[in-house]
Amino acid sequence: MLAKGFSVDLRRCQLLGLTGSVVLAAGGETAGALPVRELPSLASGRAALGLVGVYFGVVLLIAAWALLGRVVRGSEPPSPRALLVVLAVWALPLLLAPPLFSRDVYSYLAQGAMVDAHMDVYTHGPAMLGGPLADEVAPVWRRTATPYGPVFLAVASALSGLTRGEVPAGLVGMRVVALLGVALMAAALPRLARHSGADPAAALWLGALNPLVLLHLVAGAHNDAIMLGLLGAGLVAALGRWPVLGAVLVTLAALVKAPAVLGLAAVVVLQVRAGRGPVRATVTTTAAALATTVAATAAAGTGYGWIGALKTPVSPHNWSPTSLLGRATGTVLRGLGSDLAPFALPAWHALGLVLTVVVIAFIWLRRPRVSPVYALGLSLATVAVLGPAIRPWYALWGLFLIAAAAPSASVRHRVAAVTGALALAVLPSGGPADGEQLALAVSGGTLALVVLWQARQTSSAPVLGRAA
Repeated sequence: MLAKGFSVDLRRCQLLGLTGSVVLAAGGETAGALPVRELPSLASGRAALGLVGVYFGVVLLIAAWALLGRVVRGSEPPSPRALLVVLAVWALPLLLAPPLFSRDVYSYLAQGAMVDAHMDVYTHGPAMLGGPLADEVAPVWRRTATPYGPVFLAVASALSGLTRGEVPAGLVGMRVVALLGVALMAAALPRLARHSGADPAAALWLGALNPLVLLHLVAGAHNDAIMLGLLGAGLVAALGRWPVLGAVLVTLAALVKAPAVLGLAAVVVLQVRAGRGPVRATVTTTAAALATTVAATAAAGTGYGWIGALKTPVSPHNWSPTSLLGRATGTVLRGLGSDLAPFALPAWHALGLVLTVVVIAFIWLRRPRVSPVYALGLSLATVAVLGPAIRPWYALWGLFLIAAAAPSASVRHRVAAVTGALALAVLPSGGPADGEQLALAVSGGTLALVVLWQARQTSSAPVLGRAA
């Protein structure tokens, strides 16, 4: 391993990660999810060099994070405040980069403009908006209704009004919103860790400084950041003397993206463990959630179409386990000449949802001694894995809370390994990879490994002429 025989400290980790972020951001200037007018030809030398640079930077960033984990586990671990400084240093270059690893942020801007123009985003896709902003949305989503809740749409609409539909200003605004979410996550993690008997520094390392947060919440500006930030803040409030506030904040998180609604179960359990009766805790939490939902939906003015929009179709090439199995089953059935082939994918998706319910019930009912925060993390991880759609940043739903309440270091190590692999799973343009792009990405990552190996050899080599 790189860390063995390689002298590391907080400053070196910070510098290595900063170098990775700078190279990554520079590569993104030609290989990222740029506005369509600025996209270079895929065959151009600039785009190829940018793609190599992005993966060179990503591997350096992953290595810096892994080495930082060694420092956190050392005899003199850094304080949470020092780790927050590292997070800020690593994130800063990404704030200046174009959107990376997804074009979803353009969908957010288009949906906000639609709400601002009083269009029904739960019935129509951005194609109805038309114009330059709709052109920036990935083709697969242009005619697709949004699955996002009224809280996020209200934020996107307000941002559209402030930026007057200008794409550059809108991108900056969406990134600021995502940063606020990451800041809430970072603030909540140490408090949740202390409550769960975990190390706050280790929680910050895994839950806030991990590459998925930097690549997808900061560089990609995904709205999962604000969902997780509100969820974390709600759980912190529920840990204290404000369970109603906790229920309100968790409900607001669910009105950004629906999976956060599972956090209400944690709010109830936390109240029960604090001595409140289960009936009273359930009634109070439910009433707060319903009142928040009604008020937020009325304030947003989008109506309740978001409930039906949760069935929004997923990408036909989605690589979730149930989608992969559904497509494989359909292919076999078509080869056999069966009329059941069209039902294979829906059947697997339905089975995934059933399994999700069963697994979540087991987590909460059969493991009563598990921390509610950890149980919620496992539940959200189950939703991400067994749901009909999966993206690398979906892993953060469960990872964020598992980081705060993991019962052992071995759990963190396994989650960290998954994180490192997922950080390499998506092209910076957000599009599918062809053979040439895959070769360029592998070349960039391999070059980074060579540089890291050489640095290790140089660091561990004896100095000639040193006195015995």
